[in-house]
Amino acid sequence: MKKFDRAMQILVAGFCINLCMGILYAWSVFKKALVVDLGWSNADASMPYTIAIITFSLSLLVAGILQDRMGPRRVLILGAVMVGLGMIASSFATSPIMLILTFGILTGCGIGFGYACLSPAAMKWFHPSKKGLVNGLIAAGFGLAAVYLAPLTSNLIASYGINTSFLILGIAVLLIAVPLACTINNPPAGYTPEVPANLSGDAAKAAKPVDINWRGMLKTPQFYSLWFMYALASAAGLMIIGNITSIASLQADISDAAYLVVILAIFNSGGRIAAGILSDKIGGVKTLMLAFIMQGINMVMFATFQSDFTLMIGAAVAGVGYGTLLAVFPSIIADFYGLKNYGANYGVLYTAWGISGFIGPVVAAVAVDMTGTYTMAYTVCAAMVGVAIFLSFITKPVDAEALEKKLANA
Repeated sequence: MKKFDRAMQILVAGFCINLCMGILYAWSVFKKALVVDLGWSNADASMPYTIAIITFSLSLLVAGILQDRMGPRRVLILGAVMVGLGMIASSFATSPIMLILTFGILTGCGIGFGYACLSPAAMKWFHPSKKGLVNGLIAAGFGLAAVYLAPLTSNLIASYGINTSFLILGIAVLLIAVPLACTINNPPAGYTPEVPANLSGDAAKAAKPVDINWRGMLKTPQFYSLWFMYALASAAGLMIIGNITSIASLQADISDAAYLVVILAIFNSGGRIAAGILSDKIGGVKTLMLAFIMQGINMVMFATFQSDFTLMIGAAVAGVGYGTLLAVFPSIIADFYGLKNYGANYGVLYTAWGISGFIGPVVAAVAVDMTGTYTMAYTVCAAMVGVAIFLSFITKPVDAEALEKKLANA
């Protein structure tokens, strides 16, 4: 069997694992059932998801370090098992604190462990010219999970109740994600990725491998520029994603805007693939710049979206803009600092996403509480994206050779 065939197997398996790990996107359905069927408060029903987001972000950093040292397979299997067992344990939860422990911590940690291993493993099997496409496809699996998991979970709860639904989904993760995780590994020593047929000459030659660890990465100004771009643009995207149904209700008097959630999910996933392909052609920072400009214009105009059609356009653009971040930032980290320490390096950068998960909701909540509309939130988010646009203009690739010499003499 050709090595390229093995590379495709890794890519497909990673995509399918992320379809399972995206169980996080089904929480809105679980939250509704907890409030309506079990009488929980909105705060209690939201807390397991909030804790899962925090745990996900922190565990991804730990898992990134582990997979750099011991390879992806064992860490990924552990993550898939934790997700499955966390969901199964959640089926026995009878209080908010129990669900925080089972879903928020155990499942959230498992998702972080799984997510951290897939991109670095897949990228090592492909030619460097395909980094963006590989990252886009892997990330798209996680985003697409919302398209099928939300209606599937809703039907399961309607038919079997919330507890049994947790149990069924947990068992499904164990039966599907764990066997797939057993197929993921790094290429053997000395492996050379197959050169794409459309490349020739200098473009086909692999560049000298960059090998900068997270300590060296923190000594480069590019890292801080990337961190702030990630945090600011992601916060703006999450503000729309987390409030789109409320926005539709306030601005267009639409009581049931579930279709906007689906549109966001589809364009979020499609944007990851498209941005990955584009970044392979024009570079990651330029791709981010285009996405930020598009996102900034969308934020400036969002207050004027007062109909089904305009809200659909706004949701689609927001989805593409946010999806671009999840596909392109991993590629940039690999390009700037190398693949050997990619897991730890991206884990450090990913803390920006964790921070954005607080910024976006807080900006929206403060705006609505103070003014009764989201207009102020759009203005703040437009300003944040404006800063990201500026940073994208001034951020240049890391001079790896000069940095390595500097670190060697330090």
